Order: sequence, then C-alpha cells, then structure tokens
Amino acid sequence: MEGKRMMRVRVEGVEREYPFGTSYQTIAADFQKSCQQDILLVNRDGKLCELHKTLDRDCTLKLVTALDKPGMQTYERSVVFLMLKAFYDVVGADNVERISVEYSISHALFMRATGNFELSEALLHQVEARMSALAAQAIPIQKQSIGTEDAVELFRRKKLDDKARLLSFRIDSHVNVYSLDGFTDYFYGYMVPNTKYLRCFALQPFESGMILRLPDQKNPRQLAAFNPSMKVFRALYDATVKSAALHVSNVGEMNEVVSNGNATQMILAHEAMMEKKIGDIAEEIANRKDIRFVMIAGPSSSGKTTFSHRLSTQLLACGLRPHSISTDNYFKNRSETPRDQNGQYNFEGLGAMDLQQFNADMARLLQGETVEMPQFNFKKGVREYTGEYLHLDAQDVLVIEGIHCLNDQFAYALPKESQYKIYISCLTTLNIDDHNRIPTTDARLLRRVERDARTRGYSARATIQMWPSVRAGEEHNIFPFQDSADVIFNSALIYETALLKPYVEPLLFGVPKDCDEYIEAKRLLKFLNYFMPIPADDVPKTSLLREFVGGGCYKA
Repeated sequence: MEGKRMMRVRVEGVEREYPFGTSYQTIAADFQKSCQQDILLVNRDGKLCELHKTLDRDCTLKLVTALDKPGMQTYERSVVFLMLKAFYDVVGADNVERISVEYSISHALFMRATGNFELSEALLHQVEARMSALAAQAIPIQKQSIGTEDAVELFRRKKLDDKARLLSFRIDSHVNVYSLDGFTDYFYGYMVPNTKYLRCFALQPFESGMILRLPDQKNPRQLAAFNPSMKVFRALYDATVKSAALHVSNVGEMNEVVSNGNATQMILAHEAMMEKKIGDIAEEIANRKDIRFVMIAGPSSSGKTTFSHRLSTQLLACGLRPHSISTDNYFKNRSETPRDQNGQYNFEGLGAMDLQQFNADMARLLQGETVEMPQFNFKKGVREYTGEYLHLDAQDVLVIEGIHCLNDQFAYALPKESQYKIYISCLTTLNIDDHNRIPTTDARLLRRVERDARTRGYSARATIQMWPSVRAGEEHNIFPFQDSADVIFNSALIYETALLKPYVEPLLFGVPKDCDEYIEAKRLLKFLNYFMPIPADDVPKTSLLREFVGGGCYKA
C-alpha cells in the first residue's frame, strides 16, 4: 500500500525515513529540541510549505523559524488572524464595522477599529486576554480551497467588502481561505498550524487606533521595543487620509478605478498631491532666510535624485538659485576607505566620508568664499579637481543629497540654523485588503529590481541577494536619524505597484528555481498578481517613478 511506502528525508544534514503522508509538523517535532526557536514552516527543496502539508516524495528540508524573514512574516500574519478572531469574540461580530491593519511602525502594526464599541485600554486588555486563551488551546488554523465566486459571496455576507472586491478580480477559479474556531478570513501568505505557536504579542492604544506589538526578530521569544518615529507616523497617517479621500485605500478599489477607465485621473491626482507637497517644502525653505543647506537623506530606492531635481525646480520658482551637491564626491580615496569585518570596503559607513574636507568647503562657502568643488572618480577610486568653482550669493542655496545628511556628525561645522533637513522614504499606505498590508520595503525592492536591471544590468536575483545588506546599512546609517528631519517627504505613489508590474514580472520570473532568492521572487510574483497593470503612457515625465522605469526629463 502506498501509505506504507517510506520516504527519505534529509533535515539539517541528518537523513531519516518517514512513511508517505507524514505531516511536516510531525517531522519538525522530531527536530524541535535541537532548534532554539519554534519551527514555523519548512523549505522543501526551495519551496516553502506549511506544517500541515504531508510528505509525498524524497526531499531535503530546511527548518524555518521567526529568525528567518518568511518565518517572521508567517508569525505576523498568524497573530493578526488570532487578534481578529479575539476581537470579534469580545466585541461581537454585529458590533464590528471595520478593523484595518494599516502599516508597520517600530516593530508593531498600527490598526484602526470602528463599530459599536469604545476602543479603550480596558477593551484591548480583554482582547489580549482572549488571544492568550485561544493560544493556550492550540486551536488548529485550517486551510481550505473554495471557489472564487463562493469566496466573494462569503465575504460579502461577512461585510468584508474589501476582500470581496479584491477576489472579484482574481482569475483563478479557487482561492485558499483560513478558519480559526469558526472565524474565516483570507490572507496573502502562509500560516502556522495552530494557535500554540503564537506566544509573543501585546495590544495597546496608540493615537487614533491601536498597535499590535510583535516579537523581536533577533530574539523572537521577546517583544521588540516600541520606539516609534512620530514624524514618520504622521506622514503615514496623512497619506492614508488622502488616499481614502480619493477612494483608493486597497488594491480592490484601485483595480476598480483601472477597470473603469479612470487610471489617468488617479495618476494625475496623486502626482498633483506630491507636487503640492514639494512646492510647500520649497516655500518654507524660501521663507526661512537663513537656510543655505538643504540636506536630503533616505533609504535605497526612495527617489532621492528625482526629488532633489523637483525640489530645485520649485526653489527656482520661489526666487532661489539651487545648486546640487552629491556627498559621493566627498568619499575618501579608495586607499583610505575602511573595511568591514569581511575585509570588504565599507562605503556606507560615516568613516568612508572625508568629513573634514566637506565641512571645510561648506564653511568657506557659507563665509562667502569661492571654493573649487571636487568630483569623485569611481573608476580610479580618487577625488579629483577639474576647475569647477562655486560661490554663494544671497539667493543661492545648496541642495545636498547623501545617506548621512541627517546625521549631525556629518555636517558638524555648519550652524544648525543654516540647515534644512529632509527625510524621504517610500511610505506606502495602500493595502491588499483591510487585513493584508503591503510592507514599505516591498515597494522599494520592486523599484530597485527594475532600476538595477535597466541602468546597471543586474538580474533580479542579484538585487534580491544584496537587499539584506542594503537594509542593514539603512538600519544603522539612516533610520536612527529620521526624527532629526525638519520634514518627512513620502515618495510613495498609490499607483506605482500597478505601474511597475509589467516591468518587474519578467525579471522575477527569470530568478532560477534552484537558488535561495527564488522564494522571495515567488512571493513578490504572487503579490503582483493582485494588481491590474497600468501603462506608463500617462505618467508625467517629471514623475518620481520615471527614475525607476525611465522616460523622465531629469537625469537620474
């Protein structure tokens, strides 16, 4: 009989045999003692599998925990499901109008809840207690495939119109839904097998909603510290309100706009909002007569270059004369560049910059002197002088872009009143639906995949491979200084993922199935599958997105 057939399974270098049909949860249990963290998924020969799946072939398994990105994503998704179930239990389904998972802030998820209840600390204590009680019972999280039309009708009955709208644009005849003790929902991605895996969480009021605190990925058995940047939160909240006013808060609503032939109006409206924000920043700079240095910093693929050009245009309109300066021209010569623990050049650290020369040049300019400006020759790895001189008159202002521009140590010799600091980041607030958010890092990664392919000839695999080190550099060199900015500029455009889809999909399909980056590429492809594509024809040449897809009027 087939059920008695034995399968060879190699796990972390150990080979064992299990009967055909053995669950991955059973296999994981045999190796749990040797694993410091809970095993949440398995990677079977390059394919992620939930633990309720069963063995049907000889294979090699890698154990996935919350220390791994897919594991932490699975934990986050599962604990949101647990929270929703508990909230409905405590308040009553008839009293809930809407619960929306808005965005991540400082290792927590900001959510809003409306209905016939008061979102108080006492209520959240009750919900958290119910979550703990459900977790203690090890209740199975069950997965079921149902017809797409049946799913649409199911969520309409449950008054989850966002999900019904989203699934109405699905081409697949079936979709997977999850159930927890009679509570059914749709989620983008994998789940843990039962509630006992969800041990670390907390709920507390925050601003106009609440936060669901999550584990620290470096130590998943402990809650991560909650130290939110209120400036970033305000920028996110402002973007959410503006998107809601245009009736585009989730992918389903945007797909309706596109299918109804109104994509151009949506594009131009969001571009107009961004242009107004840039104009407001320029006007504030012009009104502060002591500002001579506009310092711009932000993480990778935020659109810093195009933003700098557009800001310069607006500064011109305000009567100022902007001059662009890249801090890359103040790199130390290659022979003096520090190296990291692996012996590689560390170009992202502050130690790679010639701070003394930068500050000396800027101080001289501020004092009215004429200064010869350097150019860094990246092929030779040396700073050169080619006869380019600069002098600041009363209407001149320097627009300086670089990853360290918010760090006070970078411009230590310049008076604070002469600086205006701008933190720019792609803070997307569009959600897949009310319970499935889109991480801002995904939006930036998609931008970078396309730009790297178009301008550098990099494959999507290469971009995905280097992304963790890029993110690590941002965590150290940029994010700690974001609150020192005078203003937060959100470079996310609501329609950008739909625009990037036809550019990025072929690149992601090119990632080989037998490499480590395939899992991330497949996840991004599944994510893109929710979007109806938008052609670039009606995107203005001044758009920040032109920095990534090409066709812009600025050199980026």
